[in-house]
Amino acid sequence: MGSIFSAIGRGINAVISAIAGVIMAIVSAITTVIVTIFDVIADILCCRCFGSRRSGRRMGRSRRGGGMGTRGTY
Repeated sequence: MGSIFSAIGRGINAVISAIAGVIMAIVSAITTVIVTIFDVIADILCCRCFGSRRSGRRMGRSRRGGGMGTRGTY
């Protein structure tokens, strides 16, 4: 009689574990999507706030460094 109850208990445990695994996978997927959305929004905001300053500095550096002096060193 004990082995019957043990088998039933193992079956219930397996079903509950499977349900918990599915729920954890769903929560993980939702969390990944939310974090990705916030990362994209943060990237867009950072590009708008700092993009023009950084690109202006890059352009200034390339203009200064792109003279005859650098061509002569090659």
